[in-house]
Amino acid sequence: MALDTNGGIAPYEAPEKDLYEMGEMPPLGYVPKQMYAWAIRKERHGEPDTAMQLEVVDTPTLDSQEVLVLVMAAGVNYNGVWAALGTPVSPFDGHKQPYHIAGSDAAGIVWAVGDKVKRWKVGDEVVIHCNQDDGDDEECNGGDPMFSPSQRIWGYETPDGSFGQFTRVQAQQLMPRPKHLTWEESACYTLTLATAYRMLFGHHPHDLKPGQNVLVWGASGGLGSYAIQLINTAGANAIGVISDEDKREFVMELGAKGVINRKDFKCWGRLPTVNTPEYNEWLKEARKFGKAIWDITGKGVNVDMVFEHPGEATFPVSSLVCKKGGMVVICAGTSGFNCTFDVRYMWMHQKRLQGSHFAHLKQAAAANRLMLERRLDPCMSEVFDWEDLPQAHMKMLRNEHKPGNMSVLVQSPKTGLRTFEEVLEAGRG
Repeated sequence: MALDTNGGIAPYEAPEKDLYEMGEMPPLGYVPKQMYAWAIRKERHGEPDTAMQLEVVDTPTLDSQEVLVLVMAAGVNYNGVWAALGTPVSPFDGHKQPYHIAGSDAAGIVWAVGDKVKRWKVGDEVVIHCNQDDGDDEECNGGDPMFSPSQRIWGYETPDGSFGQFTRVQAQQLMPRPKHLTWEESACYTLTLATAYRMLFGHHPHDLKPGQNVLVWGASGGLGSYAIQLINTAGANAIGVISDEDKREFVMELGAKGVINRKDFKCWGRLPTVNTPEYNEWLKEARKFGKAIWDITGKGVNVDMVFEHPGEATFPVSSLVCKKGGMVVICAGTSGFNCTFDVRYMWMHQKRLQGSHFAHLKQAAAANRLMLERRLDPCMSEVFDWEDLPQAHMKMLRNEHKPGNMSVLVQSPKTGLRTFEEVLEAGRG
């Protein structure tokens, strides 16, 4: 299938101003002095509806290898919740700036480039992956850039994320935008998709292979929905875990081999002390959960990999049900950070516990190519207007969001637009 490619933007008339209202377009490549952004300040750390406030701030200036992107739409993910709360660490402890603009997913247009940027030009339509590094150490040059001492996540460990009219990124963060998607669909997938891709394919020799079985926690969420689709592309089998029966059909339609509702079992939370009556009761219930997996995979067939991100609530079970010599790969701790497990099953069955953190450009680009080739669905569940951005994060904090991925409109004035020309036309209306 032919790849989508970038095209040029036709000339249009627009005034030069120091600040533009939301949805108002400057002349192509003209950078105003200021912009609107949802800003967090350290003294406001707390829930997103109070921590995030709309402010007028200076438009970021560029270094030689940086790019300024006009943000059409941005993705909503847990990075924004953590940035608002200031947990697990405050972003201000890292970047030391007076305010923080969250947002680690975006789709938009290259608006200005540093003088050493070669691969991108003003007018290119892009999506952004969220890994940054300084590029000058051995991990960035022949190793794994995610192991670089300078590795950081844009929009969480940097102060200039996507929840503003413009965002500043490194040129290596840019990837072509799938033209068959709307701006909001393009904005919702990169963080979760690339994270899932590295988890499944980035940890040799436990990279996913055809015919293997993977237990996917949170199968209806942003990470889980991409995990299931990626598992399918590899010819492997996804066993999805849900917490609400209403999500079963969604997960099965994504292509899961089977679905388990964790509310049918009582083995969640921290592991009881080994060999106590409480532990024996937990083990009995955890083995019932394991049998539910066998009902899907076949008797005695444990999963080759566990796709973990809840952490504290699920980790004891994950480490038990993973097969001998298999891997538990974890990228977050949305239910808590104090993970416990019975280490006997880990060492005697030689299981691998692997931490995984986002992805480098090669992995993100490989995942993005699947989207460009229309092999994946962005699974966008809900789109919010610009003024509702804090409330979108409140829904995520309270686990009230719909299955899939959420977006917020930034410079795009309405949903359903696929080109810059459509955005201009909608703005005139």
